[in-house]
Amino acid sequence: MKPNIEISDKNLKEVATLLNTLLANEYVLYTKTRNAHWNIQGDNFIELHKFFESQYDSLNIIIDDTAERVRALGHFALGSLKDFLKVAQLSEQNDNFSDQNHIIKTLLEDHESIIHSLRNHIVIITDQFKDLGTADFMTGLMEQHEKMAWMLRSYL
Repeated sequence: MKPNIEISDKNLKEVATLLNTLLANEYVLYTKTRNAHWNIQGDNFIELHKFFESQYDSLNIIIDDTAERVRALGHFALGSLKDFLKVAQLSEQNDNFSDQNHIIKTLLEDHESIIHSLRNHIVIITDQFKDLGTADFMTGLMEQHEKMAWMLRSYL
């Protein structure tokens, strides 16, 4: 059954597409953060190991909430690695985990990329698609990414 929330089917589809791209980016960032957690080396190993765990735990919640938002709009959330990598804008690269600053900078750049994308999509979703609920949802995600980026930046 389609949602009856005073947003056209066309606009719901467009918003769901944007959310699925966000979902793919979040999943790539989640995977890279997990990788950092598992493979980080160096003087601050224990501290960074725990820090990355807290970040991927937050990303896990963001991923679930994003997929559920897609479903609330009456569309299906992407759910395979193949589909995520097809639409993700973030790169799934392997990094040199012996250089702590390098991996932190890589994760920071990905958070900032998501922040830029969210900021742009919030305006489009509000003005063009008239979906204030998703715009509010994305604003909350943007704030979470800004905080995670600040924490990463503080290590550099």
